[in-house]
Amino acid sequence: MGRITGSWLSGPQAGAGNQPDVEYRGEDLGLPESGPGALAGGWQRVLALMVDWLLSGGIALLFVDFGSPIIGTTVLGVWFVIGVVSITFFGFTPGQFAVGLRVARVDHGPERGAAEARGEVPPAAVGIIRALARQVLIVFLVPALINDYNGRAMHDRATGTGLVRTR
Repeated sequence: MGRITGSWLSGPQAGAGNQPDVEYRGEDLGLPESGPGALAGGWQRVLALMVDWLLSGGIALLFVDFGSPIIGTTVLGVWFVIGVVSITFFGFTPGQFAVGLRVARVDHGPERGAAEARGEVPPAAVGIIRALARQVLIVFLVPALINDYNGRAMHDRATGTGLVRTR
């Protein structure tokens, strides 16, 4: 019963009535059920975000005093820049790297996704446009709280990306 209804921790499910016939999260994207290449869980995403926020806060303190009224805005700006730059060039933020995650394109079809998961082809680059759009959506629309049947947040669906495990 818990699997059908979820819990208050699973959040609202976008498009819950439009679920394709899949046995596990990411199957329709060509991703494996578990291990490297599988979609990341919610707690892994939260841990990676926490590491990124702490790092951004530390860097922001180099520019602004802790008691300054603009410290929150500075932390957000640093987090935004770190996210765009690191995802564009490396495919992951420092927090995602520490947790063992990366942002991957999943809009290229199940065949390519399966080949990437098996290591037969290198992962497709996310690129600056997708990285920038992803960060903007997270900052202004808070779509990370609304997930689809795969557990992908709205900013990932909008940009054709997904957060996958690397180990």
